[in-house]
Amino acid sequence: MFKDILINFGLNASDYKAQPFGSGLINHTYKVSGVNQSYILQQINNAVFKNPDAIDQNLALIKGYLAENNPDYLFVAPIKGKDGKSIIRYTNGDYYRLFPFIEGSHTVNFLKAEKEAYNAALQFGRFTRLLNNFDIDQLSYTLPDFHNLKLRFDQFKQAATHTDTDKLEEAATEIREAYGNANIAHTYSQIVKNSEIPLRVIHHDTKINNVLFDDNHNALCLVDLDTVMPGYYLSDVGDMMRTYLSAANEEEKKLDEIVIRHNFFKAIYGGYMAEMGNILTETEKQLFIFSGEMMIYMQGLRFLTDFLNNDIYYGAQYKGHNLMRAKNQFRLLSEYQKAIPEFEALIASVNKELLNTTGV
Repeated sequence: MFKDILINFGLNASDYKAQPFGSGLINHTYKVSGVNQSYILQQINNAVFKNPDAIDQNLALIKGYLAENNPDYLFVAPIKGKDGKSIIRYTNGDYYRLFPFIEGSHTVNFLKAEKEAYNAALQFGRFTRLLNNFDIDQLSYTLPDFHNLKLRFDQFKQAATHTDTDKLEEAATEIREAYGNANIAHTYSQIVKNSEIPLRVIHHDTKINNVLFDDNHNALCLVDLDTVMPGYYLSDVGDMMRTYLSAANEEEKKLDEIVIRHNFFKAIYGGYMAEMGNILTETEKQLFIFSGEMMIYMQGLRFLTDFLNNDIYYGAQYKGHNLMRAKNQFRLLSEYQKAIPEFEALIASVNKELLNTTGV
């Protein structure tokens, strides 16, 4: 298989060795190592991404725009094959594409350093800033309704209405928390209904292992760009809040381990606003803290909905796995909400620092 695919990209397969790479859950990724050059080969999960060609078209458009307007920006775009396309459909129907491997780079799965959080936020902010004048209507939605909180809340209500009585009893506390925070879904719906903030080109998956770092904790570039599409900046910032603020990830069963690291909030805000502070509207800025509530709540709803629906989306490695994940996210949401006064103080502090630095 690898031989045929590499031939399509003009490579002599006998000169390269492929081995699994990274920890992604959706696409299968391999590092293809050669004597003089290495690549990243990725199989697109077309059970999740129904239209792989849309991903390819989006990245080609963005690559062209950045090459013309910001040629020094490191955008890791897929390599074109012999037929001029950068996506290969194998004989079994699977889709593959090849990327250059960025030498001297590495990924981080567990965020420990504030500098990494700051520089990751800086990179995600820079990506959206550089595409601020890009014609967003050219892009396809590679995952329609991916971060549509209204839809996720409606799906939860539907699942809660039709699930077994035993599951309702087992998840009673989490169901109460889901309804008790419904104001978050209502706020999101009003934002969308009233077009309060603009759509932007955003990454949509800002977990830390989608950033490449050098050995000095500097962020080099963004990877895993399949979810790049129009969206609200809240998605990118909120997902950083959800995945950076606590050292405990969404699989943690010891809920007391879920503690908010306030200094990481400051790092996210400082890094992102260093790039986007002059781009965001005043309404967007006012929703910065809300972004974390939105994304944490949405993920809690998704895990809870899947538990009520018998684990048909995420699957489960043990009985009650998705309910445990939901408990985790609702605990994170509670801790996040308790920290909001401190977040507001940190924002004021960073804004003062930025003002003193820029003089604006």
